Amino acid sequence: MSFEWFVAWRYLRAKRKTRFISIITFISIAGVAVGVMALIVVLAVMNGFENEIHRRIIGINAHVILLRYGNQPITDYERIGETLEELPEIVASSPFTYAKAVMRGSGGSDGVVVRGIDLAKEARVTDIRENISPPLETLATPPERIPLAIIGDELAKRLRVSIGDTVAISSPFDYVITPMGLMPAVSRFEVASLFSSGMFEYDQSLVYIDIEDAQSLFDLPGGVIGIATKITDPYTAPEVGRIAVSAVGGFPYRANNWIELNRNLFTWMKTEKKVMFWILSLIIMVAAFNIASTLIMVVMEKTKDIGIMKSMGARSGSIMRIFVFEGLVIGIIGTVVGSVAGYVLASLLDRYQFVTLPGDVYPIETLPVEMQGLDFAVVALAAVAISFAAAVYPSWKASRLAPAEAIRRE
Repeated sequence: MSFEWFVAWRYLRAKRKTRFISIITFISIAGVAVGVMALIVVLAVMNGFENEIHRRIIGINAHVILLRYGNQPITDYERIGETLEELPEIVASSPFTYAKAVMRGSGGSDGVVVRGIDLAKEARVTDIRENISPPLETLATPPERIPLAIIGDELAKRLRVSIGDTVAISSPFDYVITPMGLMPAVSRFEVASLFSSGMFEYDQSLVYIDIEDAQSLFDLPGGVIGIATKITDPYTAPEVGRIAVSAVGGFPYRANNWIELNRNLFTWMKTEKKVMFWILSLIIMVAAFNIASTLIMVVMEKTKDIGIMKSMGARSGSIMRIFVFEGLVIGIIGTVVGSVAGYVLASLLDRYQFVTLPGDVYPIETLPVEMQGLDFAVVALAAVAISFAAAVYPSWKASRLAPAEAIRRE
């Protein structure tokens, strides 16, 4: 142990003339610990929230979607789907239609988004089978039977319908002549299953029907709006989209992907995480002021010691390092305690989920937690750096004391 470390450690352990300085030292350690703990828990929650949103969006949406400019129908979608599945980056494809409509149930009517799918193909692209209850093998029905529909569970609550009930869907693309003039045509569907993704925005508006029923409802004979695909690595969706467009001949085709469709949400989450880091860092900065005040009082208390050490040959740099080391020890102890406390609290939150969120406000219902080693490292380095900065000025003032003047004052 060097001379500076030895003296700094003795100063931290020594019983001072007044207990007040010791109390301030413990408060400084506690302040750093609380700041580090708060940062670790908040960052873990933000990571969990972001990853959970990513997982659910990936499970509900396709990774890459092939469309035509102007949303014109794609008529040769079977051939295009086969071409896409030949690409090594693409695992599966599924044609779909997508349009807005009005649905009426026993509890009233509401605007919905109707998605026409082939359920067997859609299950290869998204996690739809895991999100519907009771499970279904297909949405296709014989011509003499009423078509089937899957609706979001929040939408079912709002329209007061359940499994086996009949709902009416009005299409803006099909009209009938009545004594009152042109009126939207109404098609009836039987609720065969309920859809629950945990994402409130989807569960309150999505309706799935068979792709052939959707083609009839939205006047798309033999055509679809787009082709959804699942790829090997969802985070390479923009690059795979460009490859897919080139594979089918380029214009008039274009590609969209789950990252671009949710860019605003992801940007908001990243910005919020950065802002929360800087705001909660203020807690550590407040603790840093306590460290500075503690060291100032220690310097005042140890003025005689400083004069004796300098008269015996200790250099100003050594005196400065003594008090810098003392501030660093306070910061390191607080960082270690805060890191352990943050890990324990985040683990309890992840295991017991004792914090729930209102589904009509947040897209998920429980508070997810995901701890990352990089966050621990960044928070620890930031806390130690702030503690070091707080110790510099008091240490510099201590190193500037003249030996004769320091001893004479005593």
